[in-house]
Amino acid sequence: MTSKLAVPGPSGEKTTDTTDTTTAGRGKRPRPPFGVSVVSIIAVLITLFSLVPLAYVVFMTASTGWDTAAALIIRPRVGELLLNTVLLTVVTVPLCLVLGVGGAWLVERTNLVGRKWWAVLLAAPLAIPAFVNSYAWVSAVPSLGGLWSGVLIATLSYFPLVYIPAAATLSRLDPAIEQSAASLGLGAWRAFFRVVLPQLRIAMTGGGLLVALHLLAEYGAFAMIRFDTFTTAIMVQYQSTFNGTAGNMLASVLVFLCLILLLVEVRSRGSARYARIGSGAQARALRLPLHAYQFPAQLSLFALTGLAFGLPLTFVLRWIVAGGPEIWAAEEFMPALLQTLAYGLAAAVVTTVVAFPMAYLAVRRPGWFSKSLELSNYITSSMPGIVVGLAFVTVSIRMAPSLYQTSALLIAAYVLLFLPRALVNIRSGLSQAPKELDEAAQVLGKPPLLAFLRVTLRLTAPAAAGGAALVFLGIVNELTATLLLSPNGTRTLATEFWSKASEIDYAGAAPYALLMILISAPMTYLLFQQSKKVAGQ
Repeated sequence: MTSKLAVPGPSGEKTTDTTDTTTAGRGKRPRPPFGVSVVSIIAVLITLFSLVPLAYVVFMTASTGWDTAAALIIRPRVGELLLNTVLLTVVTVPLCLVLGVGGAWLVERTNLVGRKWWAVLLAAPLAIPAFVNSYAWVSAVPSLGGLWSGVLIATLSYFPLVYIPAAATLSRLDPAIEQSAASLGLGAWRAFFRVVLPQLRIAMTGGGLLVALHLLAEYGAFAMIRFDTFTTAIMVQYQSTFNGTAGNMLASVLVFLCLILLLVEVRSRGSARYARIGSGAQARALRLPLHAYQFPAQLSLFALTGLAFGLPLTFVLRWIVAGGPEIWAAEEFMPALLQTLAYGLAAAVVTTVVAFPMAYLAVRRPGWFSKSLELSNYITSSMPGIVVGLAFVTVSIRMAPSLYQTSALLIAAYVLLFLPRALVNIRSGLSQAPKELDEAAQVLGKPPLLAFLRVTLRLTAPAAAGGAALVFLGIVNELTATLLLSPNGTRTLATEFWSKASEIDYAGAAPYALLMILISAPMTYLLFQQSKKVAGQ
């Protein structure tokens, strides 16, 4: 028995496919690979574990007493930190969205000269840690400081988090919807804002959320330019009193800010469908001619990549030349290099595996339950590494002393800190893997698990690899949680760089900065290539 299945296309129109529904027509709904209950149980257990740092903050806040907590929160210093953090986020996120989407549009939708080179160069700044970027800018302009300096460094460091998913989505977007808009009389700009831009909603909301979470949790970049945010203030409090009450109160405000951001992202994401299924191959998009705008576009991209990638790399190399051969002692940097690689690879794999159940529920079973689980994980990951680290220290000492200062505990902290990086990518990949293909495989007699492995997992694998690359990049750059949780004798590139830079030994810090860039560059390129594979290129 066959029937015609009406499936919404990218812009809401319905396409018709003929599907064998001999089994499905009996009302039996195709099942997920392990059953909804099993996937839900796994996701709940992951969420409960991820709530350990949040529970720590809540417990410390409650044990402080409401009168003391109110006195510590409602004071001028907190107002100053709140204003700095909010202004930083409100200004930086839109700038990253404009630069990321604008760069993606130039590369994927215009006849930009050298667009294949620009496509890679626009992703390259992601290979430079934000605190290395700050280190380079302070070397160039020692007087750098304040809000606008923070906006400059954060924007140059984080706009690729929007560019990469936006470029992947644009390259896969069916040009038929743009052709339909043109046939209705819409010009190129009106078609972009009314037709193309709404199709980038998932990429923009996901990328914008990642940028915002980085801003809330970043410490090193802002500490180096003496710009106070909640995270830098919390670090100062914990350094002076280890587990001070004032620091806990600041952490509670930071968690509240994160919750607001997450609620805004969930509401703006919507429930529209972005997967395409139907007969025929997708047409190749027509590139718009830039004409007189070719030179301004080239100049703008050159300035952007020069400031975001060229300047930091130049000053790192300058300090290496100034330091001479003696700063390259193998016994100094080789242990840090090997341990960074080991922790990065192990935690990236674990994080990607852990993210799958959450992403599956978010895409295949959307609702208040899956959104609540997802929000819980985002809240934890938005907390500064110093808070996550101290929570794990406290819990492990009191409840599982054998885990204190072990590699397993450090990897667990990495998983919680960087889970959204894998989750956003896997969620995007699953949203573009039509569930009808999985259902068709089950209708043809394949068991749910085999259908998932042979269809959905294969289509999602490029996005998962991109998420793992993002997690690896984050671990290479992670600083505060590593300092607190790493076993005795552990040295990573980030901690050694920070130790040297804090002592104003910029020449001694340069090799570690260069090694972080060299490690991150191939992973950034892999992330870029995997995003293209997701787009079918």
